[in-house]
Amino acid sequence: MASPTSSSGAEVPPVLPSIPLSREPVKPAGEQSIGALVREATAQVSTLVRAEVELARAEVTSEVKKGLQGSVFFIVALTVLLFSLFFAFFALGELLALWLNRAAAFGIVFGIMLIVAGLFGLLGYMRVRRIRKPERTISSLKESAQVLSHRGRGEPDGAAHELNGRPASPAR
Repeated sequence: MASPTSSSGAEVPPVLPSIPLSREPVKPAGEQSIGALVREATAQVSTLVRAEVELARAEVTSEVKKGLQGSVFFIVALTVLLFSLFFAFFALGELLALWLNRAAAFGIVFGIMLIVAGLFGLLGYMRVRRIRKPERTISSLKESAQVLSHRGRGEPDGAAHELNGRPASPAR
């Protein structure tokens, strides 16, 4: 049974049921048909791919958890900073009140805050407006779906199926 954490600290699943834990009996090459060999190779590749995906998922999950835990500290620091700005604006208002009427001083501070908020809002809007949908990914997924939908079917009129603009070579 695997340990819940690896030497790097990444959490790994305790049991991967798709990985054989004992050596599988191997028949001599002369006793197996080509179909059986292909089926066995396909099963082993499938098991290997599933195990690799499971390992990658465990590692990524562990790293994402670390990132989320670290980001909590950044959120707390940002919250404290935002509450501290309240006092900084009051101090600025009181400083301006030494030379101006108190209401005018706090009105000026409020105006500065509105201008800064508007500027950052405009910058955010301009940045978000540039977001586009992933055209290449959508196109690639459509092509993959089209190729996979024709997999295993014969062409109705015997025409060669085209892939990437080139006719497919005839089967031999």
